Amino acid sequence: MIEILRAGIQTTVQDQGRTGCRHLGVAQAGALDAPAMWLANRLVNNAGTAAGLEIVAGPVEIRFLRVGWFAVCGADFDATLDDQPLFCGWRYPIKKGQTLCLRGPKSGMRAYLAVDGGIEVPVVMGSRSTDVSAGFGGHEGRPLRNGDRLLMGDTFPLKKKLGTPQRQWTPEVRVLRGPEFEKFDEHSRQLFFKHAWTVSTQSNRMGYRLQGPVLQRNENIDLLSHGVLPGVVQVPPNGQPIVLLADSQTTGGYPRIAVVIAADLWKFAQAPPGRQFCFVETDLESAKAARQQWQQELYRFEWSLYGK
Repeated sequence: MIEILRAGIQTTVQDQGRTGCRHLGVAQAGALDAPAMWLANRLVNNAGTAAGLEIVAGPVEIRFLRVGWFAVCGADFDATLDDQPLFCGWRYPIKKGQTLCLRGPKSGMRAYLAVDGGIEVPVVMGSRSTDVSAGFGGHEGRPLRNGDRLLMGDTFPLKKKLGTPQRQWTPEVRVLRGPEFEKFDEHSRQLFFKHAWTVSTQSNRMGYRLQGPVLQRNENIDLLSHGVLPGVVQVPPNGQPIVLLADSQTTGGYPRIAVVIAADLWKFAQAPPGRQFCFVETDLESAKAARQQWQQELYRFEWSLYGK
């Protein structure tokens, strides 16, 4: 088991999310920075789809109640194990009774903790992820609280500390044009790509609200409800874009000006309020190539660890 001594703010159990359920109105949920969660799991020889903890704000303190291994990836949270400093993106052995403290973030926004064997919570609709809005999945369908205890899966034999290079946050996010892109006036279409957007303090796991120039449509005609998914950039009547994330609704009626490509969606998980960036237009073939490149990097990383 692990025991949550200090839960921090919005610490939840997450994995790679629910698939195949959006037609039922069920959100994807899962780690906002899915690559970071995958890397943390692979460092401790878990399947990349295993459940771990998504940590948003510290201090978070966790006591390990068995021997094993853990890894923290994503944002640098100034982690220590029994007051000994740790590197982000590395795996470390643990002894029964040791305490992990995550104070950050020093940089980025979210850290991901994986323990060997994964976090054992019930599987709901194919996933262990917490859907906070719907109140199911994870640990009792809610963020963790002080005193919670979580089961760990079976341990695996590992031999030494290992680490992985950390990704660099760049101030550009690649997007494809959305279905309603042409419904915005020419000036707004240019502003969308030329202006630097700022992450609002009103952002959450459902969507990141952006601050910048007001985007206007050619005609303010109501749209029929349509399907949406993580990565869609909606523009509500106030003209300020919203980037939908893992906990987003499954349908919407706001015009979709763009869609963030899968390879760049993790950047919003690590963008704190006030962070600025620009949207850069790309095409479908480039988006597919970027996703394939990331998958190849994962395969090379796994081969370097385990030769498989």
